[in-house]
This record gives sequence, structure tokens and C-alpha cells, in this order.
Amino acid sequence: MHIEGKTVLITGAGSGIGAACAKAFAACGASVAVVDRNIAAAKQIAAEISGYAYECDVSDQTAVEEMIQAVENNCGDIDILFNNAGIATGAGLLDTEVEVWEQQWRVNVMSHVFTTRCVLPKMLARGDGYLIQTASMAGYLTSHGLLPYAVTKHAVVGFAEWMSITYHDAGVRTSLLTPLGVKTPMLDAVGSAFSDNVAGSVSTPEQVADMVIEAVQEERFLILTDPIAQSWLERKTNDLERWLSGMRRMQAKIEASKKTTDTS
Repeated sequence: MHIEGKTVLITGAGSGIGAACAKAFAACGASVAVVDRNIAAAKQIAAEISGYAYECDVSDQTAVEEMIQAVENNCGDIDILFNNAGIATGAGLLDTEVEVWEQQWRVNVMSHVFTTRCVLPKMLARGDGYLIQTASMAGYLTSHGLLPYAVTKHAVVGFAEWMSITYHDAGVRTSLLTPLGVKTPMLDAVGSAFSDNVAGSVSTPEQVADMVIEAVQEERFLILTDPIAQSWLERKTNDLERWLSGMRRMQAKIEASKKTTDTS
């Protein structure tokens, strides 16, 4: 897809990957709607790129619909929808409250449904549009700890694959961003579960933004942020039992490291 002159809407664009991608799309000549629940952060990024800032709780369907309408009123039809907002909360099965599951499901999964339902009809009518979904390698490979995050990101992978299969030939392209470690506020919050020795090298948001731009220009589905991810995907699909065994060994190392930290 040719990006110049397109209208791009990015959720979770007040910081991290979203902010870096907002700047990257703007540098390519796109008009960018910066959407975040932190309106101050959204306004700061929008000011830097001469874009538009919108406050929105993407877990609220009505709020999403109103935000999309406001973007269309100000910027015109949305050409590229980038569902990037996400949260990583909770822990394991027995120590995560149901309310945490429900919040993470609405932010990490249903927000993609809410936004896409709003923009897809016009994309299909004109036979042109682009959808980008941010999942995580946790959506393909699972993660240690953070069970609600791993489960919801698996759902995002399924959503993106279904959209690509169903609407690609109608002119609506889909890309799936599946980062490994990226230096963002979320990485700082989740801590050791995504450290270098577990999640490969840690990329910067700007590096990821460059990968997203390249994938959109090539209309490529899968966006991996570390070459090791491809090897891990192949190991899982080639021998699932061996992969699960390896993940259990890694889990044991993480638990041992936690015990050492707790007693030091």
C-alpha cells in the first residue's frame, strides 16, 4: 500500500509502539489520528506530527463508535486502522480475579472488534483498506506467567488471520504485529518474564515502527520483530511435545530465579 495521503488511526498511540508508529506514518505523508485513554499523551504526540488527538477507552463500545465518527468527521474515511492498544495484567489461573480477565478481554480483543466493525463497511464498499492488529509472540508461543495476556493475544492472532482470509480478496489487507521484547512502559511493568534471556533481544519502538511501515508497503501479513521468533515458531509447529518440554524447562528457570531474588 502507498501510505502518502492516507488517513491512519492508531489506538494506544500515546506512548511506546503506538507513538513511534504514529510518527513513522506521519513521516510517510499520512494524516494520523492519535488515540489514547491518556489524552495529554495523545495531544503531545499529535502536536509533534501535526496530527489529531482523541481520548478513548477502547474497552467501551459506545466510546469507540463515537471516537471513530469524530475521526471521520475531521479527517475523512479511515484508510489504515491500527489496533495497537493493549494491557498486560494478571498472573496465573488461581491468582487472577475474573474482573481482570474481563478487562483484559475487552481491551486486548473486543476493542479490535469494536473498531473494525466501524470501519470495515466503508473499506469493503470502496474495495480498499488496511487493518493492523498488535498481538504478541505470546499469542503464538504463549508466555510464562501473565495467563490472561497470553490467552487474549492468542485471540488477536485468530482474529487477524480470519480477517486476512475473509477480506484480502475484497481489497482489505491485514497485518499482524507480533513483538518479542520491546522497550515500552508495558515491558517495564511486566518485568523479568520478558527479559533478554527469555524473549530474545529487546527492540526499540522506533525499530518496530520501521518494520510496520515496511510490512504495510509490502502488504505482508506477519510482522516479527526478532529473527529468532521464526525459529521458535518452526520449532513449535515441527515438534509440539519437544517445544512444550522446553517451555517447561524455561518456566523452571524463571521460578528458580525468582526464589534467588526473593532470598537475596
